[in-house]
Amino acid sequence: MSASNLRIDAHQHFWKIARGDYGWLTPELEGLYRDYLPVDLTPQIERAGISGTVLVQAAPTLAETEFMLSLAARHNFIKGVVGWIDFDDPAALTQIENLSENPALVGLRPMIQDIAEDDWMLGAHLTPLFQAMIDADLTFDALTLPRHLKNLRLLLARHPDLRVVIDHGSKPQIRKGKIDDWATDMARLARETSAYCKLSGLVTEASPTWSTHDLRPYADHLFKVFGPERLIWGSDWPVCTLAATYAEWVTATDDLLVGFDDDQKAGILGGNAVHAYKLQKLDEGAN
Repeated sequence: MSASNLRIDAHQHFWKIARGDYGWLTPELEGLYRDYLPVDLTPQIERAGISGTVLVQAAPTLAETEFMLSLAARHNFIKGVVGWIDFDDPAALTQIENLSENPALVGLRPMIQDIAEDDWMLGAHLTPLFQAMIDADLTFDALTLPRHLKNLRLLLARHPDLRVVIDHGSKPQIRKGKIDDWATDMARLARETSAYCKLSGLVTEASPTWSTHDLRPYADHLFKVFGPERLIWGSDWPVCTLAATYAEWVTATDDLLVGFDDDQKAGILGGNAVHAYKLQKLDEGAN
């Protein structure tokens, strides 16, 4: 199957509560505090015409990465896995080398939004790790907030060959109506780097009564500065269910993409994910 015919959900999660390493996932998050596994997602992606997904880490442990890789081995709709390692561990370089031997691993994601030090990503000790990711052809998922964007731009200036995908548009403060500083920083980052950006996670940054009208200024800015060649669609399921069903986000996306031609939509909805993550399981059926 060619990339132009694929619709890829480039950002979804699974978790199993009993595994016990989801520190952020507490009973107070009633809608999320249960197992979410392939059996829950499969009917939704089938209804939405999704050809495959990129499974992204939800816990900061190596056990989480192994859990996701085991799911990818059993479910062909999972086209790639973005895992986690402790970038501050002296064994991190070895972990990258070992994990990258599994072809299902397409990227790594330190949870930057949860790291106390905003300058962490610029630490000199990380330089060999970013180089190892480049050498292994792995993608760096940047889970950033607006305050991290200047540092992210500096990081990419240091490592121009590092393939980077910014998660969730770097989580603009839609609920508060803040856009100017975020828009300026995103425009400069898009102009000066080759980073991709995900059109995902916007509904959970908006108010509970969100509409596409609320999302449009932010989505339109991403369209303008990254262009249809570097935007990647994802659901952020099941986190998105705090604000929208899977089907509602698919419908909102279709509304936001009105005005793009078929080739541009094909890139945003699938083809760009194939390129950004070097997805290889494209010709395999789903199960």
